[in-house]
This record gives sequence, C-alpha cells and structure tokens, in this order.
Amino acid sequence: MKFDLPSFLLRLSGIASVAAIASSLGMSSAAAAADKVFDELRFGASASIQGGHSGEDGVFPEITALFDPFGFEQATGWKQQLMHPRVHVGTSIGTAGEATQFFAGFTWTVDLSDRIFAEAGFGGVVHTGDLRGNDDGPDLGCRVLFHEYLGAGYRFDSNWNVMAQLAHSSNANLCDGPNDGMTRAGLMVGYKF
Repeated sequence: MKFDLPSFLLRLSGIASVAAIASSLGMSSAAAAADKVFDELRFGASASIQGGHSGEDGVFPEITALFDPFGFEQATGWKQQLMHPRVHVGTSIGTAGEATQFFAGFTWTVDLSDRIFAEAGFGGVVHTGDLRGNDDGPDLGCRVLFHEYLGAGYRFDSNWNVMAQLAHSSNANLCDGPNDGMTRAGLMVGYKF
C-alpha cells in the first residue's frame, strides 16, 4: 500500500479540527455567554446515496460549526432570515478508505414554525478523494469542488435540534476531468448557544 502524505495530512487536520471544536464545548456557561464563539455546533453522520461505481462505502461522521456575523439571530420573518445568512465550516470524515471533506460556505435558515425549520447551504469543499481512475468510488476531477446542501429540522427547545440533510459536492464540469460528485444523506444533532 502506497503512503499518500497529502491525504494523510488532510485526514489528520480533520481529526484535529474535530478535537479542537469538541474541546471548546468544555468552556463554562458564563464564559460562553460572555464570548460566544459559535452560534451553533452540529454533530452527526451521513452515508452515500449514489449507486454504481460512484457510490461510497462506510459512514461519514460529520461536525459543523455555524457562526453569525451578519445578525441572523436578530432577523424576524423569513425575508430577513434570508438576508442574514450564517457562515458554516465543517468536515465529513471518510471511513472505509473514502473521501474526507473540509467545507465552508453560507447557510440560510428559515423558520417554518416555532419548531420546524428549513435550511440551504452553499460553498466550497476540499477533499481527499480520487480525481480520476477510481474503480470503487467517485472520480471527482479536481481537488476543490462546489458544496451545497438542503435540510429540514425540528427544534426540541431553544438549544437542541435535529436535522435531516442531503449534501452534494461536485465540480459543475468546470474541471478538466470527470465529475461523478459525492451525494450523501444524513442526520445532524445541533446545539445552539
């Protein structure tokens, strides 16, 4: 088996990111109230829903941090919520030899009721997957891809929520090469600070 240093470093940085975010959860409530770093943290897992040779094996543990630099928290009504997106940064860790993704972008959340919400996100992703010539898994064409997702969620209270999501990453045929893309569906549990 050939050792791939760039892939190893990307996976290591993903694990380090997860550890750093998880350790930040240990701060006291008073410190969190005074200096809120994250607007929301989400943890979950997804799986590939693609068939054929483009399907990915295994489960993909995920963590996403959402930030509120544009005032989403103060937005009232769906029109204002759409005008104040949050920023997301996260990782989806490949298991069974599949691609790890590091993604960032904008998240638009709209409240459909006090408890139910819908969400859409758009941005970019850097991944560790195969670019071409992969017999078992997607050929992705280039290292940097577009990343978008749709979700529907339920709030248990002002802090905890759960969201089903469908995420897709591909190069939109802008690279010189294949564009199988990665499409994954999963469940995320969120904690809003």
